[in-house]
Amino acid sequence: MARGTWLPDPEAQNQLNVAYNNLEGLGLDENARQTAAHKLVGQSKFTKRTERGKNSGKDKYLSYPISRSADEKTGDTLRIKCVEYIPPQDGSGFGVTVSGVFKENTSTGEVSIASKEDKANLGYTDGISVKTDFTDANSRISQNTKTKYYIELPIPQEINDSNSVTWGEDRMNAIEIATLSVAQKAMQDGVGDIAGAAVQMFNEGVSVPGLTPQSQSALRAAISGKAINALGSQVSPQSVVARSTGQILNNNLELLFSGVNLRSFPFSFTFSPRNPKESDVVKGIIRSLKMSMAAKAGEFNGSAQGIFLKSPDLFQLDYLKDGKNHPFLNRFKLCALTGMSVNYTNAGTYASYNDGTPVNIRMNVTFKEINPIYHEDYLQATSGAGVGF
Repeated sequence: MARGTWLPDPEAQNQLNVAYNNLEGLGLDENARQTAAHKLVGQSKFTKRTERGKNSGKDKYLSYPISRSADEKTGDTLRIKCVEYIPPQDGSGFGVTVSGVFKENTSTGEVSIASKEDKANLGYTDGISVKTDFTDANSRISQNTKTKYYIELPIPQEINDSNSVTWGEDRMNAIEIATLSVAQKAMQDGVGDIAGAAVQMFNEGVSVPGLTPQSQSALRAAISGKAINALGSQVSPQSVVARSTGQILNNNLELLFSGVNLRSFPFSFTFSPRNPKESDVVKGIIRSLKMSMAAKAGEFNGSAQGIFLKSPDLFQLDYLKDGKNHPFLNRFKLCALTGMSVNYTNAGTYASYNDGTPVNIRMNVTFKEINPIYHEDYLQATSGAGVGF
């Protein structure tokens, strides 16, 4: 089927393919067959004109190249769906409710910090109550999608996905662990001066059962190094121990998980328009992407006049095979278009047609997901039947 005759919904596209194939042998030319197929499934969006203007990008379906052989369905393509960025309704996006911090005098309406007794009277016997209701941007926008346009391009020659998380080395010696234990006990028992309790421990010295006298001496040397540091000196406890005993404190080195990372997807597309209609499609694709990745000034009179800038549009990427989600390749979360470059002299020198269209154009784009990938994402239906995210 012609590449330009596709529908954004995979199921609708499948129905369109069936209708198109059923019309074979009826003596219809290509355009008549396409039109009849769309009428059979109740859709005719492939014939919709793409108007430019104030609402540029609305209800726009751009596909390159615009035609294929009749015996080919749609092949493997990359579909780019542009959606409007929707901020959180409450303006923060965190969805955290904290209770048990304040009390309100019902007679005067005065609000003050709640004491321990007030918290008990309010039912917060375990301290402050924190309830979370997080909704990430990907879920929020996916549930309230405002689609602006679609772009369908041949699948790039080089595609890959790269998942990574951050792990970091962490060290904690016996003195630090002991200090942490003192602090935890002080907080649990409601001791006011936590720092004072730790200092008192250092001043009185520490005795650890089972250690040799030499090890006890090393431990006291480390504590003395901490005490000297409290006076503004730059003495390392490790150096004090090493100089006095020839030993160092065991740092209990361990690799710990420290965070997640966002994935980036660079793509490269080459355009060689063969006729004025295809030239218009290429111009529409480049212009639409540039427009959608730009921030919105809100008020515009030759320059940005507003106090604030609105977020650019976002993009939902999908690999397709014959108009349906690809059965093997990775899925995407919502992405932002973070970079775009266009080379209008990809042939090595500048050359153009009579209407000024460059004969060979190379467009490089970089998309970056707005939320990280989690373990639970692979358990959802959105991860697909292939390799997942």
